[in-house]
Amino acid sequence: MIYALKGIVFAIEKNSVAIDVNGVVYEVLSARPEEDFSLGGEVLVYTHEVVGEDEHYLVGFKTTLEKDAFCSLIQVKGIGPKTALGALSATKPDDFFKAIQSNNTAYLKKLPGIGPKAAAQIILDLKGKLVESDSKGNPSQYDDVRQALKQMNFKVKDIDEALSKINEPGADTQQILRLALKALRKK
Repeated sequence: MIYALKGIVFAIEKNSVAIDVNGVVYEVLSARPEEDFSLGGEVLVYTHEVVGEDEHYLVGFKTTLEKDAFCSLIQVKGIGPKTALGALSATKPDDFFKAIQSNNTAYLKKLPGIGPKAAAQIILDLKGKLVESDSKGNPSQYDDVRQALKQMNFKVKDIDEALSKINEPGADTQQILRLALKALRKK
């Protein structure tokens, strides 16, 4: 297994980066290659090797925290490496972990490739493993707030957008409702 690669950025593609390590150029899939790497720069890329029946490739990360988020996500039932990589391309590891801690399925559902069932499965599988389990959040809080806002005649699209921006571990239902109303008033 390859833990990390240290070398020079040889090329940057849409979904990958090529790294020259002493004359051997490795292609490494990346969530944000254009953001995280600069052509010709020296880098240390933490890697995860994916070996499947019909595939074999490296996935690379700038930090060990990003690698940990990816490795945790691919352990979730129904989430594969490419879905995990796509989801992480739209968030930072800290925000991802906060969403899990606060049971914020609305935030997780906005990530590419993550639907309602996958978001719920992520929270179910990862909540106790990644974060403190003493948070006040529970899976129904965001659903309760969503229902309350629908009864106030807010549009579902606007509600989901507002809830997807709230990442407050330990917040109770009233606090989440206040934050959502504040976000909706700004529209």
